[in-house]
Amino acid sequence: MGKQSWKPGNMLNPVPAVMVSCADREGKPNIITIAWAGTVCTNPPMVSISVRPTRYSYDMIRETGEFVINLVTEPLTRACDYCGVVSGRDVDKFAKTGLTPIPVEGVSVPGIAESPVSIACRVVEERALGSHTMFLAEVVGVTADDRYLDETGRFDINGTGLIMYSHGEYFGLGRKLGKFGYSVQKKPKRRKK
Repeated sequence: MGKQSWKPGNMLNPVPAVMVSCADREGKPNIITIAWAGTVCTNPPMVSISVRPTRYSYDMIRETGEFVINLVTEPLTRACDYCGVVSGRDVDKFAKTGLTPIPVEGVSVPGIAESPVSIACRVVEERALGSHTMFLAEVVGVTADDRYLDETGRFDINGTGLIMYSHGEYFGLGRKLGKFGYSVQKKPKRRKK
């Protein structure tokens, strides 16, 4: 088995596919699909998204300094794809997809009601990186769908049916392989009979 050297490129896959909702200063909302999104800090909770300056949502996010990351489930995959290939300059994506805008605590831009989790974000830094501009943002609120609360009140994020994006394709999450720390977890001792 051999290895090949390729020119530098982003091969970090899979990534979450998320719908980012935003609005202009007049309150006209839009949805953009983002694959370059991620957690950058736990305390304070911070995330980043990267957006091409040519995208319609780019100026909205720059002007208002706010956006909402809406997690995508399998039933939302078609809407997620649509919001990534059709421009909000041409259509009202909420109307075309049948998605419902909802208020999200902490920001003035809407979330998406059909999403199991909407993460309200306020931009703290903007950095032009080349093809994309990274918006570093503080999480100022989270709205979660109570359908995914278990009997103890714990939110079952893994039961929501989230999707991922890998090199131009969408996938549902697969089977569980382990949990954090399982590689060093001590095995329970067997009782002698």
